[in-house]
Amino acid sequence: MHFTIASLLANFSEDKFVAPKVLEKKLGCDDPESQRELEIALDALERIGLLIKERGKYRRAGDEGLIEGRLRCSSKGFCFAIQETEGAEDIFIREHQLSTAWNGDRVLVRVTREGRRKKSPEGEVKLILERGNPSVIARVKQTEDGFRAIPLDDRLLFEIALEPNDLVPDLSTVVDQLVHVNIRRYPLGGYLPIGEIGQILGTDAQSAPVLDLICCKHNLMRQFSPAVRTAAATLNAQLADLDLSDRQDLRELVTITLVAPGQEPQVAFSLDPLTPNLWQLGIHISDVGGLLPRDELLDRTARRLGMTLATPELSLPLLPQELEMLRLLPGSDRAAISLLIAIDNSGTVQSYKMYRSRIRVDACVTSEQVAATLALGDSSGDWLRALIHLAQAVSQQRQQRGSIEIPFADALSLAYADEGLAPAISLPQVTPWTSLVVLANELIARHLRKLGVPALYRIQPVPELYAVQDFLKLCQNLGLPLSLENPSQVTPRDCQRFMAQLATSDLAPLLQELLLDKLKPASDASVPLPHFSLATGEGYGHFCSPLQRYTDIVNQRILHLLLTEGRDRRGPRAKERVNLGDSACLEQVNWSVFTTDVQREVDTLLNELVPHLQERERQTYTAWKDLVGLQRVRQVQACIGEVRPGIITGVQSYGFFVELIDFNVEGLVHVSSLKDDWYDYRALAQTLTGRRNRLRYRLGDRVEVLIKNVDSYRQQVDLMVISGGSQASEEDLNGSGDVGETAIPPEAEAPDDL
Repeated sequence: MHFTIASLLANFSEDKFVAPKVLEKKLGCDDPESQRELEIALDALERIGLLIKERGKYRRAGDEGLIEGRLRCSSKGFCFAIQETEGAEDIFIREHQLSTAWNGDRVLVRVTREGRRKKSPEGEVKLILERGNPSVIARVKQTEDGFRAIPLDDRLLFEIALEPNDLVPDLSTVVDQLVHVNIRRYPLGGYLPIGEIGQILGTDAQSAPVLDLICCKHNLMRQFSPAVRTAAATLNAQLADLDLSDRQDLRELVTITLVAPGQEPQVAFSLDPLTPNLWQLGIHISDVGGLLPRDELLDRTARRLGMTLATPELSLPLLPQELEMLRLLPGSDRAAISLLIAIDNSGTVQSYKMYRSRIRVDACVTSEQVAATLALGDSSGDWLRALIHLAQAVSQQRQQRGSIEIPFADALSLAYADEGLAPAISLPQVTPWTSLVVLANELIARHLRKLGVPALYRIQPVPELYAVQDFLKLCQNLGLPLSLENPSQVTPRDCQRFMAQLATSDLAPLLQELLLDKLKPASDASVPLPHFSLATGEGYGHFCSPLQRYTDIVNQRILHLLLTEGRDRRGPRAKERVNLGDSACLEQVNWSVFTTDVQREVDTLLNELVPHLQERERQTYTAWKDLVGLQRVRQVQACIGEVRPGIITGVQSYGFFVELIDFNVEGLVHVSSLKDDWYDYRALAQTLTGRRNRLRYRLGDRVEVLIKNVDSYRQQVDLMVISGGSQASEEDLNGSGDVGETAIPPEAEAPDDL
């Protein structure tokens, strides 16, 4: 299908009817086949009671008693529907209640039995909203009934009937090979799913190319279709002849684009002195939101992708390279959204104005060129020095309120440096002027919020207290006495202080990365909730990376609505108008700047987009983490049989986890490999302690471990401890730590008292 049930249902609300023709345009159903698919889907959703039809139009039915969740299954066949709402219970789904749903699918579930005591509620899958596995990595086998693909992921409990295609006309040639299988038809009644081979990966996952594995596993689109590239070339030609006379002409400003490796030229800067202590800082953003036609092929493609995935090895852009006119390159006029800020030397913003603008970039400068210019020490670098001074002043102000700064983003491969601690999706180098982009995002988001304009905000919840406490326990055992200012809560200032204290340790990169792992991921939302890492409670939003995130495109379009259609006076009889792009208007506007219809339209759009964009970010981030993890594990794989140093980062009854210092990879020492004694597991103390030798393994203990085995596809590393740990004291042995399960190695000699 050209759409999913989830994307279809996102277009409906309970109070507004939608015509099929409108859906055809929004979902890109341009041909008779896809239009027929839409007709069938609408009919089916009406029959099961999710939609109500009147006069040929549809709206969402009321509460159907169904709960949305994403399936998480085990290799043993039982599954849970995981709800996105924080604190909501997971719903247990028995295998016969899955209705052909697979691990990773988005589903609607009806609860059949309420939860009791510590048992989860039970339910059954009533509708599959979105398939999580449009393709799988599998091994081919031959059976009496034909050729079958067996998924490598043991949580996918099914076989796929294979059909030959142009790539593999003779399936007997790929028996026992690892292949990427595209699903052509999902299970139907008692019939198996049907698939065809899209790529042959080799004999096993251990030796398959890393990029091929990641792209196949996460179904990443490595190149745009010819139709998308043709549409991009056509639009680019149209933009070259676009009339920009209705925009604010800012071409007289000296404007420079500063780019780092892996970044798109989408933000440019200008800087002019107003007084000895006051500057006019111009931040000019490529106006992708205003130039990309809504609900057409390019827009639908960008919305489906959600965001760029860019690493040194792999680049999956949001929009085709043919759209050169959307990049802020020198040589011709460009359409932009410009933010002109009056800012003093201390980094304090005095006022600002926003425009739909027309600019001309004078130069595109790389990080190396910036460094070379500054190294000359003459007046040619004065402009850059002034810009960097302002950027550092803005950064210092943000740090004073508690914002967390990362000193080694390249080492962590973190991305979207315009957001401090955003989940890593691309790998731009952190630059001195990054804080100015953050400033622009903050000012625009706050401007919209104070005017009551809906937008996509960036939020990040407070990390779990227990997770941070576990990390502090690990650090204390390493001789690093870190502590919270208030033991009952975690604040951004705490994490900021921890990052600075950890920087002096010989394990700084490893420990700082472990700390960042305790933070919850940031996400998009339609409400301006706080952002923990940026220490802001006023609402933060994305506007400055429209070539990398669809969120920025949406927010730019909302800003366009404000500047072009916003109500700049209280009513038709009012004589005085205000400039809705000027910071001064925030003290003057006490009316709704959008009409009721526009406000409702924007609210509906955001409610439709938020779940999709959150899911796309989660999937892209997972793919990025998988890529980084697989690259690291492959390095460990080359060292099987070697002894390496590590730190214990987790203790369970079945063993303890060790972070290998040389690789930043975690492995497991299973209790079955501890053959020298019987070990008691103490859950509160998080230790495994020997009954006779009093050898203790606890959080933060340094150990030497032997690398026994590596499963690179699952990123599992099996280790055996050679030395290390610590000696338990009498207080530890007889103290209040609870004794949990006893971890008994099979070959250990029985203690004398048994």
